[in-house]
Amino acid sequence: MGGHILQLRVATPEDLQWIYGLRHRVYAKELGQHAPDPGGQLRDGLDGENVYLVAARGAARIGFVSVTPPWLGRYALDKYLTRDELPLLGRSDVFEVRILTVEPHWRTTAAALLLMYAALRWIAARGGRQVVAMGRTDLLDMYVSAGLSPVGHTVRSGALTFEVLTASVSDLTNRAMDRYRTTLKRLGSVVDWQLDMPFATRPDGCEHGGASFTAIGADFRTLHRRQQIVAADVLDAWFPPAPGVRAALAEDPAWAARTSPPTGAEGLLAEIATARGLPTESLAVGAGSSDLIFRAFGQWLTPESRVLLMDPGYGEYAHVTERVIGCRVDRFPLRREDSWRIDPDRLSAVVRAGHYDLVVVVNPNNPTGRHAPAAELRSLIAASPARTRWWIDEAYLGYVDLTGSLAGLAATDPRVVVCSSLSKMYALSGMRAAYLVAEPLTAAQLRRWTPPWPISLPAQLAAVAALRAPEYYSDCWLRTRSLRSRLARDLAGLDEALVVEESVANFLTVTLPSGGPSAAQLVNECHRHDVYLRDLSPLSPQYEGRTVRIAVKGADENARIVTACQAALNVLGGRRELTRAAGDRAPRI
Repeated sequence: MGGHILQLRVATPEDLQWIYGLRHRVYAKELGQHAPDPGGQLRDGLDGENVYLVAARGAARIGFVSVTPPWLGRYALDKYLTRDELPLLGRSDVFEVRILTVEPHWRTTAAALLLMYAALRWIAARGGRQVVAMGRTDLLDMYVSAGLSPVGHTVRSGALTFEVLTASVSDLTNRAMDRYRTTLKRLGSVVDWQLDMPFATRPDGCEHGGASFTAIGADFRTLHRRQQIVAADVLDAWFPPAPGVRAALAEDPAWAARTSPPTGAEGLLAEIATARGLPTESLAVGAGSSDLIFRAFGQWLTPESRVLLMDPGYGEYAHVTERVIGCRVDRFPLRREDSWRIDPDRLSAVVRAGHYDLVVVVNPNNPTGRHAPAAELRSLIAASPARTRWWIDEAYLGYVDLTGSLAGLAATDPRVVVCSSLSKMYALSGMRAAYLVAEPLTAAQLRRWTPPWPISLPAQLAAVAALRAPEYYSDCWLRTRSLRSRLARDLAGLDEALVVEESVANFLTVTLPSGGPSAAQLVNECHRHDVYLRDLSPLSPQYEGRTVRIAVKGADENARIVTACQAALNVLGGRRELTRAAGDRAPRI
């Protein structure tokens, strides 16, 4: 790059005339794909709706790539193939990448690589799981080397012939990091990256909340910053643990720190059995629900297993099933127009037809915040194939009604497992304690694969004390509803274009208007005020890059959240430049 900084950004309205002109020079005059136009511009029917990413150096524009997201409902490929011919286009998580174009004298530089990498990062940051593209047949080896595979369809446009290609986003990301890690690391330090996601992908590929702890200081040297940070990006409880919990932890902390706990957490198991009315032999415990997910799924599933996940849904399940184990994973789309609720008839039909080994339901769902009635789930399970196991995650059920748990069913039905974290409902996120309910033979199998001392002594003391204080926590859950409603009203009052959706748990979501700032931009701008929110975009393309999740906090912190959002919207609204149509003078391709 000659030592000069290369800028990567979303195209501005001023970029569009150059884009249409470069397309004409390359695809009409150089390659003969389209007839020349007297005005020297080429446009198509997706302009103004798809996204252009641009590479520039100073005032000189170098190249661009186009991305068509699934929420537009149409792709450029629709001109050549029907959905019956290419069913891939009917999926809700497929992004089309097309017309990667670089000015001739920049084609020997890293500009094309960076544009493709930018498109991949943009897609991944919006929950994309599959990419589809048209690649010139004379360049097929290059596309295959990059990780794309032909789907068996060839299309012709003008003088050019194209192969239809596809690849998963995770495979493309892994291929890019394996082949170009050193190059990307070097370029990342000199590129002016103006896109709304980080340049580098997470090494484990799993998106969690928790950026707020990075701001506090993960090395624990600046813990005083916890007083300044509003950590609304994670769903830790806003209230403190019960007085009995604090007393148990404070009574003799030196002893609790140096003493080995009961090997199998026997006292905690007995307390869970008493509190929930369950037989002890139906229980297994772990250091948080993630511990149980990794341990159980690792025992039950293989790369040949078929798994059905709700979409949107808690990202840990996709991470473990797809990326850790390598299962064949399908998504059951929850629809905004259905208020994100599970359609039992539609789900039942999918499960019966899918031959699934495991169906995962988080209830109440994180991140949609919707709750499926217990009777509805019981009917779904009863009607499902005998080979299908159901994993019901009830981490947030206390905010609704613990009597609606399916734990009793799980203790007797070998097809059902219930997982319940004590973190979020009982203000014990730092303690890491959770339990699983299953038919005794299944529970015994999990206990065999549980290492000794799975939960620390302080965590066992805290969990037992928490389960002995049901009245305290019931009151906290009730107060959460009031705080959540007030926060929702205050956020909705900031701008009538915002869509605020309350959950039944300790969080809500805010969706920004189409054409406005992205969720990532809002989150990043709120960081300036030490307020941390969760961008839900990487979890699912159904959020269209526009939805944030906000944990309910105490009244003072909720007020800070509202103030930060207002300030962020003011700044972002001042910067907003909507892409406008460039007129009808240029012909459409």
